[in-house]
Amino acid sequence: MNYSDERTALFIDGSNLHASAKALNLEIDYKKLRNEFIKRGKLLRAYYYTALIENEENSPLRPLVDWLTYNGYTIVSKPAKEFTDSAGQKRIKGNMDIELAIDAMELAPNIDHIIIFSGDGDFQSLVKSLQRQGVRVSVVSTTRSHPPMIADELRRQADNYIDLEELRDVISQN
Repeated sequence: MNYSDERTALFIDGSNLHASAKALNLEIDYKKLRNEFIKRGKLLRAYYYTALIENEENSPLRPLVDWLTYNGYTIVSKPAKEFTDSAGQKRIKGNMDIELAIDAMELAPNIDHIIIFSGDGDFQSLVKSLQRQGVRVSVVSTTRSHPPMIADELRRQADNYIDLEELRDVISQN
């Protein structure tokens, strides 16, 4: 879809987009992704949300985060929390939903169209609130994986749903 006269912003839930892309066997070229949405509207901001493990210099996320920082993305991060679950397995927790929601609400008065890259049903309330403020909301995720990566209630609430698979040809590294 093309909304060339609309002021737009991208809100990328990094871990959710990564999981969706992995489910589709898709390697995302973030330069192509940003350029695609520059073509579709007046892109004012591109936010990328991720939790980072502190003191881990060899994190696989570090090169991506550094590259995004120098290529037009605003990185919003916080330290991930490591914990041991009830089965004794080491786990990492780093939910960025609140940060994404607050930034979207703060930017809403200055924007026409927000594109959220996430399938997380927790964002349904955010989408409703943005819509009440007159903001068009598109959601990017996928139903073409098994199981689908988008919550049905989020997909139904959005003004527009874009399946990540439909973007493959324009955002893939290959």
